[in-house]
Amino acid sequence: METRNSHILAHMENKTSDYEDRVALGMKGPFGWKEFTYKGLGLLSRKIASYLIDDLGIKKGEGLAILSESKPEYGACVFASVLTGTITVPLDIKLSKYELKSILSDCLPTVMLVSSEFLETALELQREIPEIKYILLIDEHAHKDGIVNIYNLPDKYEAKWRQRSSKSTAFIIYTSGTTGAPKGVEISFANMNAQLVDLMDVVQYILPKKQGINMLSILPMNHLFEMTVGFSTFLNAGETIYYTSSLKPKDITGIMREKKIQFMIAVPAFLKLLKAGIEKQLSTAPKFTQIMFNAMYHFAGIIPSYKMRRKLFKKLHDSLGGAFFGCITGGAPLDVEVGKFFERIGIRVYQGYGLSETSPVVSVNHDKPGNLASVGHPLRHFEARIDEQTGELLLKGPSVMKGYHNQPEMTAEVIDSDGWLHTGDIARIDKNGHMYITGRIKNMIVLQGGKKVFPEEVEALIEKSHYVSEVCVLGTSRNFGSKDGTEEVTAVIVPKAELYKTYSEDDIERMIRLDVKSLSEQLAHYKRPTNIVISKNELPKTTTRKVKRKELRELMGV
Repeated sequence: METRNSHILAHMENKTSDYEDRVALGMKGPFGWKEFTYKGLGLLSRKIASYLIDDLGIKKGEGLAILSESKPEYGACVFASVLTGTITVPLDIKLSKYELKSILSDCLPTVMLVSSEFLETALELQREIPEIKYILLIDEHAHKDGIVNIYNLPDKYEAKWRQRSSKSTAFIIYTSGTTGAPKGVEISFANMNAQLVDLMDVVQYILPKKQGINMLSILPMNHLFEMTVGFSTFLNAGETIYYTSSLKPKDITGIMREKKIQFMIAVPAFLKLLKAGIEKQLSTAPKFTQIMFNAMYHFAGIIPSYKMRRKLFKKLHDSLGGAFFGCITGGAPLDVEVGKFFERIGIRVYQGYGLSETSPVVSVNHDKPGNLASVGHPLRHFEARIDEQTGELLLKGPSVMKGYHNQPEMTAEVIDSDGWLHTGDIARIDKNGHMYITGRIKNMIVLQGGKKVFPEEVEALIEKSHYVSEVCVLGTSRNFGSKDGTEEVTAVIVPKAELYKTYSEDDIERMIRLDVKSLSEQLAHYKRPTNIVISKNELPKTTTRKVKRKELRELMGV
């Protein structure tokens, strides 16, 4: 579905009128289901924007930060920001106060829209960053003296909406925090529009022709994958998106049954968890049921029809609501065996690939059924090629970011003079143009849930320890337990030599572990090292004193 008007405000108006009485966003709360129709979402967005413009005097181009878990009001905040002409900065609720302060000190928003759960954090940050002039609560029934709630705003909807150029920044998405310069990816309106146009090709291919699909959103809205695909693309298609306050499998399947969820955007870790839950239930079933399931699972491999496969596993599908037929997965590599499991029982799995710097989707494997290892053909407006010397995937197209906020040198390192984005990923492209991601050049660690950890950030923090001489942070693969095959953050630490004159090796290890644990409190939980290796030997280095990560991996046997 091409946009009728490239003017983003007119496009929003078109969608509101097209689907006005259809449910746009919904979530189950303590008072039951809260559902916004497209018309209702538009009205709340206009009310917030009118207040920001007329009552607070927020100027075009200023920053608007959102600190909240995913919920229907979040969407209204995003649209209100667009109407107001501000730059939207979605914040990761899992970051520590130190990391949030670093980010907010870089982008200096004028206003923050926050949920009640994070209000105290927001007030603390406001006291430390005077540029944050206003804080608004976004939860119905929530209140605090002196804080305005969006539900109590004046019933005004007709402020003069502020159009901005397609090249201006719509979002700043931050991908790192505490130490050094924060890394904020600037996404323009042109970037987002290109994504919407390209992703509608995908949506029209994988969704039924009739509209009215119920989606379940389980990814945080600050995740650009969710913002672009799970939110913007599916609202653009006129679908209904439901949020969940819990990621427990039983709570998610409960919503799937109640709202007859048909499609999801997910990370591979969720699919792995769902598969494990199904297998756990199966393991407690009578022996005959287990034998029948295994026989049907084998038989399903030769049945081409997904409809027939779903009928074969009807009882299982009924436990998921009976309507769930597929998902797009991204943010981390898909375990092919997990994908195969869902395909066999009649649930389509479309693996995607992207990065924040490409707004973020580069490809979705929607046109090559059965090849779960491929991430698909690049979207319509992308050019892709492989660097012959390094094997690195290079990309060019209108979805490539403007650059890193306040970081021109860092931007120049990844986007060359010819406009090619250097992804840091090693890939191959087959004769049909389908891509396969085979490795990473970058040091970035991608965890099970798709969260990304930058080793340099963790290293800079650990280096503050009085006991540490050297440190190198790596992503290493677990080979045991439920997280077998997933990456974890490992810190290889060389203690200061003089410590061995005073303390035993056991004492040194204990001291370092305690100190690293204390320092790591400044990091989000997922960034903290889960594995610490103490080495008495100096880390292998290049002539310019950079640690040879590859050689260190070989020495560690990982």
